[in-house]
Amino acid sequence: MPWYLYIALRHLFPQGRRFPVFTLMSLTGVILGVATLIVVISVFNGFGYEIRSKISDTFGDLRVVNGGLLGDPDGLAEILETKGSVDTAIPYAQGIVMMLYENKPLAPIVEGIDVRSDREVRKYGNYLIEGSMDEFDDDSILVSSGLAGQLGLSVGDEVEMYTPLMMLKLLESDGSDVLLPRHVRIGGIFQTGWQRVDENTVISTLRLMQDLYNLGVGAHGIRIELKPGFETEEEGRKIAESLGRPYYAQTWMDANGDYLSIIKLEKRMMFFLLFIIVIVASFSIMSSLLTFVIRKTREIGLFAAMGATPRQLAACFCLQGMIIGVAGTLLGIGLGRTLLYFRDDITSTLSSILSVSDSMNQIYGFAYLPARVQSGDLIVISLLSILIATLAGLVPAYKASKMNPVEALRSE
Repeated sequence: MPWYLYIALRHLFPQGRRFPVFTLMSLTGVILGVATLIVVISVFNGFGYEIRSKISDTFGDLRVVNGGLLGDPDGLAEILETKGSVDTAIPYAQGIVMMLYENKPLAPIVEGIDVRSDREVRKYGNYLIEGSMDEFDDDSILVSSGLAGQLGLSVGDEVEMYTPLMMLKLLESDGSDVLLPRHVRIGGIFQTGWQRVDENTVISTLRLMQDLYNLGVGAHGIRIELKPGFETEEEGRKIAESLGRPYYAQTWMDANGDYLSIIKLEKRMMFFLLFIIVIVASFSIMSSLLTFVIRKTREIGLFAAMGATPRQLAACFCLQGMIIGVAGTLLGIGLGRTLLYFRDDITSTLSSILSVSDSMNQIYGFAYLPARVQSGDLIVISLLSILIATLAGLVPAYKASKMNPVEALRSE
């Protein structure tokens, strides 16, 4: 072991004494900074992963459209399912309707799904918070939790639905026609956890949408689920090229790019803001080491008189910052992982104390606090924390390396 590394360890952990306050405070700053970064970034990763999963689940990996109406959606779906990367291809129809319940109107987005697909039925069945998919047919709809809350809907209620096509026919008539709505009942209330869907969405059968919009056997597009291991952007490009114009494929990331970019921006902003904790800890390390240099002036002069080079003297104090950085980072990772492991117990306890036990589910659609630890984030946090702590020792190291041995030995 080099002598300057041995001296650095002796300064940080002197024998026969209690744990030094300087070492304890410096380590605590780094530990808390690293642990806080890991917890917050992992929670952001968890939210992002869950939201992306729900977007992909409700939107599909890809949607093939032609900018108009698909005349033979079943035939196109069969062609798409012959491709090796495609797991399922399901026709859908989408539009806007006016919904009226007890003289309260709303204009939600309606998506018609093909109930011939067991996968589609099971998927929305997993999101139901009231009702059952057994009640879902051509005369019933599923409404999102936000929409149900705005209109005060419950399972079994009957609502009136008007489409733009109905309005257009009434305007084109000579006034003798009467606008008759389509009466449908509420078969279920769902909540996906994705705010855009949960705020103002209705799910109907594809046949009901075809009837409301007079589509015949047509559909607005094909929703595609890819097999595991295939990239959505690459497969979307291949599918669009194979079908040719006017068809094109839209990925779930393209359709929700602005929403996903906000999540990424929030994560980066929180990283930079919380990294200030580690920087503050580095100033504590620097000030403590500067004080240490002043206290050890005669010892530094003695080392220099015995032949120690300025670089070795500098390494003695620079290594102290590195050791604190490494030890604090490792302990911080352990503390952060521990807090993440018990995060549900911690959040439930805090929620009970603050009387906000159901706020997580109401606001975010999660009954738990999601978290996802990514190795890349751990590596970046660890390297930056160790680097900052090491750099904190540079100023004291520089001061020690520039001391005159004779003047240092005269110091009292």
